[in-house]
Order: sequence, then structure tokens, then C-alpha cells
Amino acid sequence: MKFARTLLAALAFGSTLATTFAHAGEAEIRKNLAARIPQFAKIDEITKSPMPGLYEVRINGFEIFYTDADGNYLLQGNLIDVKARRNLTEARVEKLSEVAFDKLPVNDAFKIVRGNGKRKLAVFEDPNCGYCKHFERDMKNVDNVTVYLFLYPVLGPDSNVKSRNIWCSKDKAKSWNDWMGGDVKPETAAASCDTTALDRNIAFGRKYNITGTPTLIFADGTRAPGAIPAAQVEKQLASAN
Repeated sequence: MKFARTLLAALAFGSTLATTFAHAGEAEIRKNLAARIPQFAKIDEITKSPMPGLYEVRINGFEIFYTDADGNYLLQGNLIDVKARRNLTEARVEKLSEVAFDKLPVNDAFKIVRGNGKRKLAVFEDPNCGYCKHFERDMKNVDNVTVYLFLYPVLGPDSNVKSRNIWCSKDKAKSWNDWMGGDVKPETAAASCDTTALDRNIAFGRKYNITGTPTLIFADGTRAPGAIPAAQVEKQLASAN
């Protein structure tokens, strides 16, 4: 019995000591990185990575770096689980930038309904994005879906102008389709039109790491960057809805 109590005490002490060392390591990392690299003055989070002796350092929401326990060395790049053939850094960023579909600010989007519209899809697009135009042409082959289209003008001043004109048109969906499918420029919007939704879309995209267009978000929260083909859209819609 005495031996058992001694063993339990030793285990408890070991656990406390490990926790203390973990906190000490985090404090040392924060101190050293902040002192040596100005942009690391504000670190969002420090956690142990799956690789022994390596710590994950996260800044600016989604930027991932790796360092040792003292913050003396810094790595930037992807951490790969060779055995599982999995990009751990990419998976981590995807997890951090997940957004639940029912949390999307759909009032800042307009709807395009095809067929019965039962399935749901959100897409962030820039009207000057060539890949978006290709994606829109291919999406004509996808039926029975409601698309929540978020105008996301990130490619320059003219993208802002076109997005504003589309958002302010009487029929947003028609104006969008006419431009993306037939290069019919939307009419100039009235100066009094409220376009703050476009600003909110940009802020939302920055918060959730939407870095390119088109970006698709499915009903189950999964995300697909880029102009994926209609067959892949169909597959993910079937899985998500």
C-alpha cells in the first residue's frame, strides 16, 4: 500500500513537472521570438506539434510556423506525416478556417436557384476572376441547388466597381449571370446604393482565410478552393447535403 501511494505521488509530481516545463517552454518561445522578430510580438497560440521537440506557433490567425522549445530556431513550411501521407500543416489551417454553413452571413449574398434548389452551396467570387467565369459556365450542368453568391472583389479597383454595380442592380442574379456568361456589363449603380455588404464580405473572407476565388463552401462546412469541375461539385453536394 505504501509503495502504491509513493508511486501515485511520483506520477502526480511527474505530471505537474511536465506541465510546468510545457508552460515554461511556451513562455520562453514567446519571449525569444518577440525579442528577435518584430512580427512575432503578438502570437495567437503555441502548441506542441505531432513531431517530438517541435512546437507550432500561430500568428495572424492562420500563419503557421514551427520552432524548438527555446524559440532559437524557426521553420516555415509544411509538416508532413510521411507514414500517413498527410499534410499536417494544411489540415491544421483548414481546421482553423472552418465555418459552419448556418453561420454564413447570407444576407450579404444573393441567391441563384437551379431546379428544386434543395441542395445548398456558398461561393465567394470576384467578377474579374477568369477561373470564376470558367466555374460559372461549368455550374450550368449542376441542377437542384441554391447557390449563395458572395461578391468578393479582391482583384483590384475595377472588381469593386463591377461588384457594386451587380449588387445594386434590380436583379442581382441576372446581372451576375449576364456578365459572367455573356460579358454584358452591369449598369452603373446609383450613388445612394448601400454597398457595405461588400465590405463585410471582404472582412469575413479575411477572418476565415478565403484567399482566392472562387472558394466554395458546402452545407457540411467543407471547403473547396478553385474552379473545380461540375462532377466534383456534384460529388461534394451529394456528400454534404
